[in-house]
Amino acid sequence: MSSIRTRVAHPVEERPAVLIGAKLRAARKLRSLTLDQVALAAGLTKGFVSRLERDDVSPSVASLVAVCEVLGLRVGELFDPPVTSVLRKGEGRLINFGGQGAVERLVTPGTQSALEVIHSVIEPGGNGGEELYALTSDVECAYVLSGTVEVVLQHGPETLHAGDTMTFPGSSPHTWRNPGPDTCEVLWILAPAP
Repeated sequence: MSSIRTRVAHPVEERPAVLIGAKLRAARKLRSLTLDQVALAAGLTKGFVSRLERDDVSPSVASLVAVCEVLGLRVGELFDPPVTSVLRKGEGRLINFGGQGAVERLVTPGTQSALEVIHSVIEPGGNGGEELYALTSDVECAYVLSGTVEVVLQHGPETLHAGDTMTFPGSSPHTWRNPGPDTCEVLWILAPAP
């Protein structure tokens, strides 16, 4: 009589699926393309591209290359982890754009060229200088965390209080000041970084 061996099934560690759909959708929307346009240009069906963006289908290499070419992506970009940078409170680099009575800290890394964020703590009477200045950024945004700040443009001052936001071209001559009796905190967001 032959002996029967019993085999024990060991769980196989399942590899997590690489999700690429969100990156493909974001790239398509960034280029203002429709699903139809991508499908037509890549020689695929709209349904397939839609399922690809939802991670409902596992594409062939040829299909993925075709979609990436249409979207102007390298295939490898889909699998690269996002580049991140963390600065903890108080770690940003101290800077000075010529202001007085303010502590200004760059809270985005110097390698970031698309965006620059500056955290300013401005004492009463602190200002960006009496003369108006301009920056080489397309957009500047001031978000007041606490206190009051006046942003002065050529047409006059705009008073902002905690929670207020003001957006204007960085190239517009401007300056700022804290007219209040209390210290104020402001986040300045500049895009692209000057």
